[in-house]
Amino acid sequence: MQVINKPLVKKLYRYRVSIALLLFFSLIMVSFPSHAERLKDMATIQGVRNNQLVGYGLVVGLDGTGDQTTQTPFTVQSIISMLQQMGVSLPAGTSLQLKNVASVMVTSSLPAFAQTGQPLDVTVSSMGNAKSLRGGTLLMTPLKGADGQVYAMAQGNLVVGGVGASANGSSTQINHLGVGRISSGATVERTLPSNLNQLGTINLELKESDFSTASLVADAINKRFGKNIAIPQDARVITVQPTLDQNRVAFLADLESINVTPAKGFAKIILNARTGSVVMNQAVTLENCAVSHGNLSVVINTAPVISQPGALSNGTTVATQRSQIEITKEPGNVLQLDNGASLADVVKALNSIGATPQDLLAILQAMKAAGSLRAELEVI
Repeated sequence: MQVINKPLVKKLYRYRVSIALLLFFSLIMVSFPSHAERLKDMATIQGVRNNQLVGYGLVVGLDGTGDQTTQTPFTVQSIISMLQQMGVSLPAGTSLQLKNVASVMVTSSLPAFAQTGQPLDVTVSSMGNAKSLRGGTLLMTPLKGADGQVYAMAQGNLVVGGVGASANGSSTQINHLGVGRISSGATVERTLPSNLNQLGTINLELKESDFSTASLVADAINKRFGKNIAIPQDARVITVQPTLDQNRVAFLADLESINVTPAKGFAKIILNARTGSVVMNQAVTLENCAVSHGNLSVVINTAPVISQPGALSNGTTVATQRSQIEITKEPGNVLQLDNGASLADVVKALNSIGATPQDLLAILQAMKAAGSLRAELEVI
């Protein structure tokens, strides 16, 4: 008679299914090592870009959370100037004590081909000591470009994604209260000229400079249109000669929809010294090397010691500090790391060391200096 352990059978079944799925996805990754990307995700058209706008304005209607006018004189000057433009003259020497007004900077972005009357989203940021912009209204603010010309006018009610409260010296706050946003809060008043239809050639700019990718993009464009209309100028710019028998907008639409498989990028490792984050791309490889790793920890515990005087001795209580210092050093092991031809091999080798992300910063830099790490290190 044979006894069957059903839970064990189910566990073995699930284990076999997991192994099968792992092998399946591994075969997929081996069969398709890279994927094609749309040209519009890899490159931009030279001259088609956003333009930054900025302006200075006032937010009114705050519930006592505005600028302290004695500490922000520019807010008072702005109020006086605005009232004078509206025909209101204040007596000389008047001291304004305002609590519901805040000076702000308004920023936005003018997209390419924007037309007069088109709405824009704006971000309003406090530049004084206002406690909160919640519930405020931005007064009409001109937004200027880098050339000093006014391209949009902004006005509207702010939406602040935070809340705060205070009472009797206690306060609490959720999110940030000094920045708000106005959806469709600005209107375009001036347009930028565009000569895209008059250009004889179109320049494509790759987002990441790479000679191999630039050559692949030019080959894909020439193959799509059946003509040698694309010539790479350098690692970033590809010059394209539009066809004369096709509308310019339709030609650009076809151009952006071309799928290109980019070349394999540079081997690079990004190290964040503040957070200990380590990010590697798939081109990182590792040569044979030996690594010795050991941790040194210092622990200091300080506890107060109270000395009480005897009864009727007219003494005073004395408080002192007693510190205990403990130093622990783990033995360092010399590990041999075999060369790895893929990112998975490198990760497996580094995990075998058992180092923390902070330790990996020093280990990777030492490997790079020894010539065993085939990658560029960038510390951010």
